[in-house]
Amino acid sequence: MSEKKNYTAATGKKAGKDIIQGRFFSLDFFKRYAVYIIALVIMALMYIANKFVCQSSMQEVMTLKTELANAQTDLVNASAKYNSMIRESEMTQLMREKHLGLAAPDEPPFELRSK
Repeated sequence: MSEKKNYTAATGKKAGKDIIQGRFFSLDFFKRYAVYIIALVIMALMYIANKFVCQSSMQEVMTLKTELANAQTDLVNASAKYNSMIRESEMTQLMREKHLGLAAPDEPPFELRSK
């Protein structure tokens, strides 16, 4: 039993010494696991690239949503102005047909104030 303890203690000390001295990841380690290391690096780069593409797409969607909201507001304003002009022209035509003698004023109304 004592031999087994000495063996693990010796390897544990050796592993700790190797880590401290930087020999834990030797050239042999990289040669043996080169395919796995390359695959891991490629997967990490793909993750980073995918995250960047996703964030860029989300930013573009937000920009397009803002533009859509502005375009819808412009559409509502143009529609309201168009409907107002149609009503005004219909009323003017109706006044002419009925010969009421009314006309739209050329000047805007003004407020009278007393001193």
